[in-house]
Amino acid sequence: MKNNIKSIAILFTALVALSSCEKKKEETAKAEIEPKVETFLLAKEKLTTELRLPAELTGFQQVDLYAKVSSFVKTLKVDIGSKVKKGQLLVVLEAPEISSQLAAAESRLKSMEAIYATSKSTYNRLYETSKVEGTISKNDLEMASGKKNSDYAQYQAAIAAHKEVSIIRGYLEIRAPFDGVVAARNVNLGTFVGPAGKGSDLPLLTIQQQDKLRLAVSIPELYTGYLHEGDEMSFNVKSLPETFKAKITRMSGALDLKLRSERVEMDVINTKKDLLPGMVAEVLLPLNAKDSTFVVPKSAVVNSAEGLFVIRIVNHKANRVDIKKGREIDDKIEIFGDLSLKDKLVKIASEETKEGDIINE
Repeated sequence: MKNNIKSIAILFTALVALSSCEKKKEETAKAEIEPKVETFLLAKEKLTTELRLPAELTGFQQVDLYAKVSSFVKTLKVDIGSKVKKGQLLVVLEAPEISSQLAAAESRLKSMEAIYATSKSTYNRLYETSKVEGTISKNDLEMASGKKNSDYAQYQAAIAAHKEVSIIRGYLEIRAPFDGVVAARNVNLGTFVGPAGKGSDLPLLTIQQQDKLRLAVSIPELYTGYLHEGDEMSFNVKSLPETFKAKITRMSGALDLKLRSERVEMDVINTKKDLLPGMVAEVLLPLNAKDSTFVVPKSAVVNSAEGLFVIRIVNHKANRVDIKKGREIDDKIEIFGDLSLKDKLVKIASEETKEGDIINE
């Protein structure tokens, strides 16, 4: 009897131990099937990034000077590097036929002036005489008036012709349109220049304003919304070790159809003349977002054949939320979608997680 009771006790103990082992195995298997998932609460941040782009320095004002009339270079008063003032005489051209045309126009002007003065005087005398009834016929007075008006029209035409030739003669003197520096000279004394001349292929002179420069950079479409007039940025050039500062002064407000970029210009004060027009610069653009945006670790974003999404946890179940990406900085990324502040997202997401799957937090 005692042996039977002992056997039953041993069997019961064995069954309890076996049951305990099976339960542990089930718990272990369940833990292996449903591992804990690391989560985080969605929050907003203001991302600040920097973009390096090539840019070009040009003179704030630059003009190529050409000869408007066919002529020869008579006097050349400047050379490369000459500083010039607005209105300063730079080049004197010579065209003998224009001088002849001006002399002929002056002669015709004086002739028509004398003819008009005579016809006007005749009409005035006839008009005064006609006040005495019967002295001058009405027809004679009308003919004198018509002659006076005709001569006046001829006189005005002579004035216009003289003015035209005078203006053309003025083109023989080429003056500086603004204060600047002569950056290029392509003619010598005696060169034949003008619309039909061989010397018209290149400009006579190129004038640049170098105490103030333009820094032009093309901003890719993706980043145009982050820049505004007045934003300060830094740039440098290869030939100088220092870093320069400039503010955005002008924005085109449209994208270039070829490059799909917006042209942005900055004014650079260059009183020391360290910077030269034509230099290539590297601009450091600070891209500061206007408002805070949702920012998540890159590991939370799944890029699969089904699209781009993050996994939100709702009542311990997976909920896929389609998103669009923004800027990427280090291990963070901007996202845009149907999300709310403090949503619980899976930190290391996988496309193997399906909609409605139980998430073990």
